[in-house]
Amino acid sequence: MALSGVEVSKHDDKNSCWVVVHGKDATEAFDPIHPPDTLDKYLDKSKHLGPVDMSSVVRVEEEEDPEEAGRQQRVKDKPLLTQCYNLMDFESVAKKTMKRGAWGYYSSAADDEITLRENHEAYHRIWFRPRILVDVKEIDFSTTMLGTKVDAPFYVTATALGKLGHPEGEVVLTRASRKHNVIQMIPTLASCSFDEIMDAAAGDQVQWMQLYVNQDRAITERIVKHAEQRGCKGLFITVDAPQLGRREKDMRSKFTDQGTNVQSGQETDNSQGAARAISSFIDPSLSWKDIPWFQSITKMPIVLKGVQRVDDVLRAAEAGVQGVVLSNHGGRQLDFAPSAVEVLAEAMPALRARGFGLDGDSGSGSGPSGRFEVFVDGGVRRGTDILKALCLGARGVGIGRPFLYAMSAYGQEGVERAMQLLRDELEMNMRLLGCTRVSQLTPDLVDVRHLDAHVTGVPADHLGRQVYDPLATPAFKEPKAKL
Repeated sequence: MALSGVEVSKHDDKNSCWVVVHGKDATEAFDPIHPPDTLDKYLDKSKHLGPVDMSSVVRVEEEEDPEEAGRQQRVKDKPLLTQCYNLMDFESVAKKTMKRGAWGYYSSAADDEITLRENHEAYHRIWFRPRILVDVKEIDFSTTMLGTKVDAPFYVTATALGKLGHPEGEVVLTRASRKHNVIQMIPTLASCSFDEIMDAAAGDQVQWMQLYVNQDRAITERIVKHAEQRGCKGLFITVDAPQLGRREKDMRSKFTDQGTNVQSGQETDNSQGAARAISSFIDPSLSWKDIPWFQSITKMPIVLKGVQRVDDVLRAAEAGVQGVVLSNHGGRQLDFAPSAVEVLAEAMPALRARGFGLDGDSGSGSGPSGRFEVFVDGGVRRGTDILKALCLGARGVGIGRPFLYAMSAYGQEGVERAMQLLRDELEMNMRLLGCTRVSQLTPDLVDVRHLDAHVTGVPADHLGRQVYDPLATPAFKEPKAKL
């Protein structure tokens, strides 16, 4: 027998809060930030109270939001997709067409957002040393990552809550990745379920899994083993988030979804924004001593995502994992953390000195742990950024926000165009650099003398600064109109 809306309405406080999902009530707030199988997987069956007679639920007339009307008009008036010539263009369009809360979540970073901007601007302190008179008629920028042959040296890194930007969520990124034969990393905090994203893949398409480690290790083990059974080819354990950073744009977006975190069963502080409201299950006790346990429960290559200093890179290699992602979480964790490319320039010589260098196209390590690969993410907006990272020794480059912005503004076609623009930039700039293959991208092609100076005397990036959304201060209440 279905519950009545009247009965549900009696339970509207902290001590007894009932919500209706996939009927009306909480559905609109629930769906963009929770996969459809979340309640079945993580909410105790005793809390599944049964169906609700929706005809008995009082319909609340929502007030017309003048801001939403303006946004809808901007969506209609947005530039043609063919007018987007670079990744910054997608960000510019998304900023004006996304809902405020979604933009606040995607664009936010930690504290003063210094690291967010430094991630991008660090690449501007690296200059090329191009070769001339090289036959560059035929260009091949295919490579391998963790043994998988890919058509381009970048991958779609894990980014949460895809449905905030597009109704279909992460599966849009899956389909675009397939078209360009690049790898997609599936996020733990996806809006789509893990199986939905895996099912959206076609043929021999390769996907990796990003893991936030749950305090309940049984849940973590179940997730990891399921990913391996479904055919994931890499496990990327996030190690830079014992607690999610304080992201003020997200907090100011007034995320108001009420309820509990279904993975932890604990109440959440929604005033801290969408990210913290869904992430209280993450285990802050995760440490180096857990690495052998992960190695015991899976045969997938294990990569530590979020490494930010050289001695930790070396320790990861010595621990026998298959690689690291040099990353500061897109500037969303510790403000004033170093950019990934800066750590890369310091880490690769140290790895080679210890015998952990990469061996040409095979990616085989010569050190005591065998194969070891280094990836970077954060701040990449141009094909030249990718080439600089590859010259310094990166195996591949992860890109997150730009693909989210392209998806939010133009759907799958937008993501595919963004990927094609990167491919076009890679092809042109490899010719201008005097290289025909990824294996020819070596450290002698770049000048990094100013990389670690943290100087501001570099040419101003007008595109980057124009699309950057400055942090705001508290808004005063609007005065009420006199009658």
